[in-house]
Amino acid sequence: MLDTDKELVKQKLEEIRPALQADGGDIELVSIDDDDTVKVKLRGACAGCPGAMMTLQFGVQRVLQEAVPAVKRVVPVRE
Repeated sequence: MLDTDKELVKQKLEEIRPALQADGGDIELVSIDDDDTVKVKLRGACAGCPGAMMTLQFGVQRVLQEAVPAVKRVVPVRE
């Protein structure tokens, strides 16, 4: 992934963050792998939320893929 794409991923996550924080959660970029998988850490209410995978797939991943088509998927990592 190009450095400009990585910066755009970071920027988009910053734009998403307030919506998650409004529900008591948060998101943190952990890494972007060589296969263009974005790894994130969910915090707060998002970490234990049963709907977290839906939020990642239909919210975060969709937004990131619209902005950065190279993104293949978004996956959560545990601490």
